[in-house]
Amino acid sequence: MNKMLLLSALAASFLLAKEPIVVLHAGSLSVPFAEIEKVFEEKYPQYDVQREPSGSIAAARKVTDLGRGADVMGSADYQVIDAMLIPNHAKFNAQFATNEMVLAYTDKSKFAKEINEKNWTDIFLKEGVVVGHSNPNLDPCGYRAMLVTMLAEKYYMKEGLFNKIFGYGTHYEIGEENAKKVIVRPKETDLLGLLEAGQYDYLYIYKSVADQHKLKYVTLPEAISLKSAKYDNVYAEVSFDIDGKKPGHVERQIGAPMVYGLSIFEDAKSPVNKAGAVAFVNFVLSAEGQAIMKKNGQDALTPPIITGDSSILGKK
Repeated sequence: MNKMLLLSALAASFLLAKEPIVVLHAGSLSVPFAEIEKVFEEKYPQYDVQREPSGSIAAARKVTDLGRGADVMGSADYQVIDAMLIPNHAKFNAQFATNEMVLAYTDKSKFAKEINEKNWTDIFLKEGVVVGHSNPNLDPCGYRAMLVTMLAEKYYMKEGLFNKIFGYGTHYEIGEENAKKVIVRPKETDLLGLLEAGQYDYLYIYKSVADQHKLKYVTLPEAISLKSAKYDNVYAEVSFDIDGKKPGHVERQIGAPMVYGLSIFEDAKSPVNKAGAVAFVNFVLSAEGQAIMKKNGQDALTPPIITGDSSILGKK
């Protein structure tokens, strides 16, 4: 009798087993993707979405360099997919959401009551003020922080602003930052707790993340914030180098409007779950998925701009 019960339990657990969908995504997609995961799993109970946030570049390297098997890639910069995954690890790139850079702070931040859109560059240069950014070699938010500061130097006519704050030259190396002035972590969401605890003063971050965490922030002019396609030519006037695909090589990141990308891994080990990956990506790109993105502070591209071979999605 006990044997029969055991067999029945094993059979039941087998029937209840869900198919995993491994989603590697930018840290800034954590909140909207958590909600998308919940709604998606209610709609498709056969699947178990397993999300893994990191910097977008670090996420891509988990597959390209470490040989991980995964299903879906959600990048804070669609260009990461173009540069690192297509054509060997992915076949298409769906541009599906936008964002903008802001400067987040709390009541504990030095000069919190004074800072605004016009004077933040002066405040950042004050002695004792510490600013945070993510690692440009691992996370688009990191190199976007560099680009924003370079654009601000031009916009506010503050010669030497970038070098006075960072002093990195054209490329960042781990440990190069002045610990009295700058704090660096792998991805932007790693810095949130430290900011809220008052460990430093200001964070270069995406507006959506600042809103999600109810942080105060300085909204930047569109000519600086990387928000608007109408300033495409202005953004393109600045650039910053990040680690390339091969050791010792660098790749130049040219300023551009912020656009997120979505794709499905395709190589020897990926996708782990092709049907699940297709269902998940199509849900994110659907009106319901895009409404969740908007609800969480990110404008959606409607319809999404899809390049490459997206036939796997049932789209041309």
